[in-house]
Amino acid sequence: MAEMRRLAPTSQMHRPVENAPDRAAAAWPLELPWRPKPPVQLTRDRLIFGTMSAGSLERSLEEAVESSPVLRPVLDNWGLIDLPDCWLVAGAVAQTVWNQRHGFASDFGISDIDLIYHDAADLSEESEADNCSRINQVFQSIPIRFDVKNEARVHLWYATRFGHPIDRYKSSSDAIATFPTTAGAVGICPSDIGIRIFAPFGLDDLFGLMIRPNKVQITRAVYEAKVDRWRSLWPKLTIYDWGDG
Repeated sequence: MAEMRRLAPTSQMHRPVENAPDRAAAAWPLELPWRPKPPVQLTRDRLIFGTMSAGSLERSLEEAVESSPVLRPVLDNWGLIDLPDCWLVAGAVAQTVWNQRHGFASDFGISDIDLIYHDAADLSEESEADNCSRINQVFQSIPIRFDVKNEARVHLWYATRFGHPIDRYKSSSDAIATFPTTAGAVGICPSDIGIRIFAPFGLDDLFGLMIRPNKVQITRAVYEAKVDRWRSLWPKLTIYDWGDG
């Protein structure tokens, strides 16, 4: 990946910045250099792919995120995130593909950028909030809010929010496998060999614009609230009813 930009040390990133530029007023899109990735022989298992030697859908996903002025700066500067088992996931990834296939602007309909990590050593809400604030400051030139969640602590609040308890996630990939739709259950992160992709249901539904519920954890109400919004924004989506998924 391209060299990371040199910013303030992590301890300084937590401090509020005086006269920080408003996201909407910041220069956009960002222009950051890319360097070609060297050809590398990769191995892959059933779920995690290194896209340098993966199939056509995995290559298409890599091309989509590399061409996105929303996601590309995040991947270019991944080292500044500095969180364990961290992945860029769900809506911002899936909706980048939907926008490309609809011919829409890269940032159309993307309400936030989801970053997840897994840190079982620190389950405090305060630490999670500090990480979210820090990352939003690091990427303040991107005019979309970052939502940063420690998946190791989701079980602590899930029942209060959604009405039923869940088991503790053992990893970020464990959490991704419970995401509400098969198309949106996808995570990416950079590595020395290209972009790693975790897609427990594959990528066929994502690129086929098919929306099916993943009923492992969510309720019908959660699923229908999501697809109602998506239906109004991306008309080419084929959305399956809860009973059909």
